[in-house]
Amino acid sequence: MVRSILVKPVITEKMTLLQEQKNQYAFEVDINASKVAIKNAIQGKFNVKVDSIRTVTTKGKRKSQFTKKGRYEGFRPARKRAIVTLAKDNKIDLFETSA
Repeated sequence: MVRSILVKPVITEKMTLLQEQKNQYAFEVDINASKVAIKNAIQGKFNVKVDSIRTVTTKGKRKSQFTKKGRYEGFRPARKRAIVTLAKDNKIDLFETSA
């Protein structure tokens, strides 16, 4: 069940700064996942304590493609991101560095 809720971590410059300053991490999650399910999935997978969760749902962009046979139109899929704030002493090692 954890695998179906958490799709992948979001690693950008902005999220790296939030990890260092505010102990916040972002994950791309299933579009139908609730905050409670996201919290349980993160606590179960990474063994950390979650303080709060904020979610953002973005609609898919409209895209068109021109080919020899004509014009194709469609949409990119909609996405949902969860920004998770962890408790004070908890960390998630996304890169799993081992010495």
